[in-house]
Amino acid sequence: MDLSVVTTLYRSSPYIEEFYRRITAAAKQITTDYELIFVDDGSPDNSLDVALSLYARDPHVRVIELSRNFGHHRAIVTGLEHARSELVFLLDSDLEEAPELLQQFYSDMQAAPSADVVYGVQRSRKGDWFEKISGNLFYWIFNLLSTYPIPVNQVTARLMKQRYVKALVQHRDREVCLLGLLAITGFRQVACPVDKGHKGATTYSLLKRAALFVNAITSFSNRPLVFIFYIGTAVVTVSAVSGIALIVRELFVGPYLAGWASLMVSIWFLGGLMIFCVGLVGVYLSRVYMETKERPYTIIRHLHQDGHGDAPTGERVRETEAPIAKR
Repeated sequence: MDLSVVTTLYRSSPYIEEFYRRITAAAKQITTDYELIFVDDGSPDNSLDVALSLYARDPHVRVIELSRNFGHHRAIVTGLEHARSELVFLLDSDLEEAPELLQQFYSDMQAAPSADVVYGVQRSRKGDWFEKISGNLFYWIFNLLSTYPIPVNQVTARLMKQRYVKALVQHRDREVCLLGLLAITGFRQVACPVDKGHKGATTYSLLKRAALFVNAITSFSNRPLVFIFYIGTAVVTVSAVSGIALIVRELFVGPYLAGWASLMVSIWFLGGLMIFCVGLVGVYLSRVYMETKERPYTIIRHLHQDGHGDAPTGERVRETEAPIAKR
């Protein structure tokens, strides 16, 4: 097989039909031997039903039905694990990234045969002022703390060779930060400027964005733990110098009356600093805890492939589920 297209579904029903038409047309411009892999990430709407209707009428379509919502990045990696082609095109189904990018990425890969990945980077970051500022702040802090920086404003859409995909899915992280994994996998990656649309409401709430930020930092950097040591050293040094200064003043100048306000500020500052440091250590311990539990990465309820209709799960499905259970 020449080409696999992988996408995920979560509240995606309004976009699936148009996405299917456009990505099918783009794929046929490259090859007739392709597959479209839809990963239903426990979507609460009728996204699965729409995808199954496509599966029933098009033998190129495969649908991976997860048992519940496991998260966008986990669903992506699950779909990549099932991609069988020499080239794998990944993009979201919400049409923020045009399916026609497949042809552009394919041309860029043909022009650079040594490239293993062609990925999209936004020419201008989409969204309102808050999204732009928070996005730029995320990349700045991540690259400041991480030992391996990631490209700024990259998008999900990317065309990858199978050898890169096989290396990517070997990562065993239970807490997934896909942008970091895509970067540290290495290989030869080429950036392609793209324009990203805006569909309106996003499924990433402010709380989810904050959780993603914490997960990304703690998954790819131990520098915050190192900074705790330096912060503690600085606080002890300042305290010692202040203590010596007070003693000298007491001996040579006279008693010093400490104000109530300065005392309370010091107590609250040091107390907050300790709580922050303990909390940060707790976040890292929770990551270690989750990684050692070795729970299934994702659980597939049904794998619809190689035929039409809603056949019961068979031997072929159990074989494809095994690698996921070992993650």
